[in-house]
Amino acid sequence: MKKIISSGFVASIVLLLFAYLCLLVMPILLPKVAEEYYNPAFVNDESRNLLYYVHPVFLAFGLAWFWNRFKTLLKGNTLMQGIEMALIYVVIATIPSLLITYSAINVSLLTIGTWLLYGFFQALIAGIIFSRMHV
Repeated sequence: MKKIISSGFVASIVLLLFAYLCLLVMPILLPKVAEEYYNPAFVNDESRNLLYYVHPVFLAFGLAWFWNRFKTLLKGNTLMQGIEMALIYVVIATIPSLLITYSAINVSLLTIGTWLLYGFFQALIAGIIFSRMHV
């Protein structure tokens, strides 16, 4: 349990920094995607903005628990374990939720693609951290 909590805490901090970095970089690299966020389909309620920063914390601890349960099935070096973890997360959680989102909200496939990559990199980062900490 101690490894889950400690690695979940470290992954939370790193994923929070990653989320903040993405907020800063996305309008520069992908201005068309950033422009979509002004669509009325997105809630622009300041009181909910905190949820964007809470999400990586819940994700980190959920993935830490998952890692602890299934780490023996992930083979290879640290990077390969992280990639496998990310692919599992993308197939099980990200793609199904993005299919629902795309069917219900008027967003472009490019935006959906960026969310897919964001989810992949979140799980990759967490997987690398867990691989290093759960040795």
